[in-house]
Amino acid sequence: MDLVIRGARVVDGTGGPSYTADVGVHEGRIAEIGRLPGGGRTTLDGDGLALAPGFVDMHAHSDLALLRDPDHAAKAAQGVTLEVLGQDGLSYAPADERTLTGVRAAIAGWNGPGDDVDFDWTTVGGYLDRLDTAHGGQGIAVNAAYLVPQGTVRAYALGWDDRPATDAELDRMRELVAEGLRQGAVGMSSGLTYTPGMYASGSELAELCRVVARHGGYYCPHHRSYGRGALAAYAEMLALTREAGCALHLAHATMNFGENEGRAGELLDLLDAALADGADVTLDSYPYTPGCTTLVALLPSWANEGGPEAVLARLRDDATAERIRHALEVEGADGCHGVPVDWSTVEVSGTTDPAYGSHVGTRLDGWDTARRLLLGDRLGPTVLQHVGHEDNVRTIMRHRIHTGGSDGILHGAKPHPRAWGTFPHYLGHYVRELGVLSLEECVAHLSGRPAARLRLPDRGLVRVGHRADLVLFDPTAVAAGSTFERPRALPTGIPHVLVDGRFVMRDGRRTQALAGRSVRRTAVRG
Repeated sequence: MDLVIRGARVVDGTGGPSYTADVGVHEGRIAEIGRLPGGGRTTLDGDGLALAPGFVDMHAHSDLALLRDPDHAAKAAQGVTLEVLGQDGLSYAPADERTLTGVRAAIAGWNGPGDDVDFDWTTVGGYLDRLDTAHGGQGIAVNAAYLVPQGTVRAYALGWDDRPATDAELDRMRELVAEGLRQGAVGMSSGLTYTPGMYASGSELAELCRVVARHGGYYCPHHRSYGRGALAAYAEMLALTREAGCALHLAHATMNFGENEGRAGELLDLLDAALADGADVTLDSYPYTPGCTTLVALLPSWANEGGPEAVLARLRDDATAERIRHALEVEGADGCHGVPVDWSTVEVSGTTDPAYGSHVGTRLDGWDTARRLLLGDRLGPTVLQHVGHEDNVRTIMRHRIHTGGSDGILHGAKPHPRAWGTFPHYLGHYVRELGVLSLEECVAHLSGRPAARLRLPDRGLVRVGHRADLVLFDPTAVAAGSTFERPRALPTGIPHVLVDGRFVMRDGRRTQALAGRSVRRTAVRG
């Protein structure tokens, strides 16, 4: 054996009872489980520690972070061994030069402008290859899977205009989605409150979902509303994926804003009815009440039409800016989920230009400040929206189809602590302190269940033959270190993390190992 872990409490990712055993690792895989009288090249004492499959972050925004930062302790230190990228319908592949320019500007608040990254790919396969050869050919800190971003695909095929696709444009989008799936993407994402993805009709989305279904992938939408129209938006996603015969995974499935306080049960009733009718549906959530997005995303869709430069031009025009203000504060913009914005709930978490850094950590005092920030920082600000409800968070995380996703934005001066703390926060706060989930059930939510959604036959469980993506943590001490005041603080109680049998965290410290690679879908049906 390369490694023998002795006497750990094995929490195997199935949700079944934990047990004490030795676990042997050889050549990157779990080779034996039981009582192992022989040692390995390395022997690790697991007494007092839980041994679990590595955690899967089902909703990550590390698309550029993995390329720029070999350390990537934000995720490795949490026990995350696999991240799913390409979220919310906007990422960097597939893209030609024109599309890439618009996308980089649109999501600079998520990932920075990218001036420090060599965008030497144009396809999904090229991006995945770049992950595999990052950092001088050594690879990346943790594994990564990718979703074809529907908004980027739409921008590639027809630009940022709010109009139906022509037949030729729809054919082009089908081709781009199919190509990305053939090259290893695990599914397709959408951001239906972000432009240009939000301009797609239900029938257009269903056509693309048919392509996803033929290739054995799943559809992961940030749907059209988490506010006033939340239940209708969830129902739309269920209906169109059932029509297309496509598996569905609901991104950061929350019920936010005052309209939805205490209504998580209604969402779960909707999902239970669909499951009883044969729907293939799962969801993810983060264990916090505030959301996080870009400030420009709150604007009405008509104000975002045409791409970033068109948005800036509208903001410069006083008359148009007044129309935007009215839509935000009086009507309830679709970008703000149909709810009139309460500026006191909107906290600036990051800016692209350091000249505007004094705004970070402050609540916006109105439209005039928001407009100045958007213009001065060229749409770069990210914000926290304090609009969630704790009872909804707890109710949703108990459901049998729930998985964990951080929705973690790593960019910005004061990012949401979920980027550094989601997984230990589940284990420490919601398991040990509150008892919302048992340890065994929670680990299944964070490992076995998401691996099943990704259709990865050799990950997500502590089982002989599976990849040795493993995390050892102290159930009595594990906790998120990150807070809203110190969002980049690392967790406690997670001493060891292995990716492909190699320590990426050892004794609570990040090693130099770059054991992560792209995880590509290979089981293609058509």
